[in-house]
Amino acid sequence: MYQNYKNVEIVKPGGLELKDRLVGVQRVTKVTKGGRAFGFSAIVVVGDENGVVGHGLGKSKDVATAIAKAIEDAKKNLVRIPLNKGTLPHEQKGKYGGARVYIKPASHGTGVIAGGAVRAVLEAVGVQDVLSKSQGSSNPHNVVKATFDALLQLRSADTVAKQRGVSLEKVFKG
Repeated sequence: MYQNYKNVEIVKPGGLELKDRLVGVQRVTKVTKGGRAFGFSAIVVVGDENGVVGHGLGKSKDVATAIAKAIEDAKKNLVRIPLNKGTLPHEQKGKYGGARVYIKPASHGTGVIAGGAVRAVLEAVGVQDVLSKSQGSSNPHNVVKATFDALLQLRSADTVAKQRGVSLEKVFKG
């Protein structure tokens, strides 16, 4: 799932205090010869509000089971996101399908300026101050994945210094 990204730290759910956020529940219909068969699809974001986050999708004939399946799926896809004093290390764009998301660090006290699915992901990560803009598709599945695309591309100053083979001071000076 995260093969296309460098520096992704996959996290095991054991010992973490994970909080789940329901992003959306959709009623889906399958039309068969005998009539319509209704089911539910749920998308959930889980995180420890300290840099670890994951998302999952669950499908079932009833809502409660779909949500439970989505939470289990999300716990299997946990990753660590670099944070910098309650905000992001730098601005980043993310894209998935028709959805595009732009996230930008903000000064202390700004809060989470984000809508719907983007807000759920950023709050689950533990970001307190951020500016964001969602463009294109508003489909919650694609917006969540576009937000993850942006978050997984983030790099901390330490990581950048290691990759370039220079000191931390030189990263900021030049």
